[in-house]
Amino acid sequence: MGFRRMGCHDLLWIVRLFFLMQLVHVVFSWGKHGHYAVCKIAEGYLTKDATATVKELLPDYANGELASVCSWPDDIKWYYRWYWTSPLHYVDTPSFKCNYNYGRDCYDSSGRRNNCVTGAIFNYTKQLFSAYQGYNPNLKCKYCSYIYICTGLSYTLHLFVTDNLTEALIFLAHYMADVHQPLHVGFTGDLGGSILKVRWYRKKTNLHHVWDTLIIDTAVKTFYGSDLSTMVRAIQRNITDAWSSDISSWNYCRHHKRVCPNQYAAESVRLACNFAYKNAKPGSILKDDYFLSRLPVVEKRLAQGGIRLAAVLNQLFNFEVKIGQSL
Repeated sequence: MGFRRMGCHDLLWIVRLFFLMQLVHVVFSWGKHGHYAVCKIAEGYLTKDATATVKELLPDYANGELASVCSWPDDIKWYYRWYWTSPLHYVDTPSFKCNYNYGRDCYDSSGRRNNCVTGAIFNYTKQLFSAYQGYNPNLKCKYCSYIYICTGLSYTLHLFVTDNLTEALIFLAHYMADVHQPLHVGFTGDLGGSILKVRWYRKKTNLHHVWDTLIIDTAVKTFYGSDLSTMVRAIQRNITDAWSSDISSWNYCRHHKRVCPNQYAAESVRLACNFAYKNAKPGSILKDDYFLSRLPVVEKRLAQGGIRLAAVLNQLFNFEVKIGQSL
């Protein structure tokens, strides 16, 4: 089959898209390694119920592994159908204020409220909770049978619900990782460090990309034999040993809420001020002193993201949970 000839309409669309992309926030995200690490850590702390439900929701090509699809929201955000998701990867804060406020900060470039990473986490948590409260996929009950079989629409209904909940699960897992990357709660003035040009050793880049990808990639090559799995296992050992006494505080949410992204965002912007932006002015050359002092921060944020994601999924997919519990 040959390629069809590009028409005038196609050219106009490409031109429009090009100019549109110049105006939007340059959205990066934890690189594939970061998202894989967060979701792989989370998998190790899921309950039996949560593990079964996650595997049921995952697409077949994931082979039951949540970590294998956690980067999907980054892969699709530039496609027209998914372009609306671009602002959901971050929340910018006033430059040099070093604090976060949902009402002040959670809006997109068009001024639409709740369109930010913390808003997305609230949204997808509520979607999954609404779908699964009181529902046990392994429980055979006459009411469940009546809803799904006696209507005569069981096959279509099942596909519709599962497809949407699959997306909700993957989006939630992805954004839970994003909010733990300090520069996803960075400054409005430099778009979370994405227009702050620096050098990573000899490589020209920007500060946001350093925190998304280069710190992790350099650590994998330098300390973990170019094997991401080895890095993940090292972080898991720290969770079991050095950080074991911190787990309860990581999972604590005020007012008994299931998820508290505002807390995670507040942590991230403080870390952005104290570590990411510190000694990283435009034109800076970031080398060993920056790398070695920031790597522990990155590894702990990966650990916190994984532990907290597991805690949220365990509560959402706990089929003995009380329905009245607050989000």
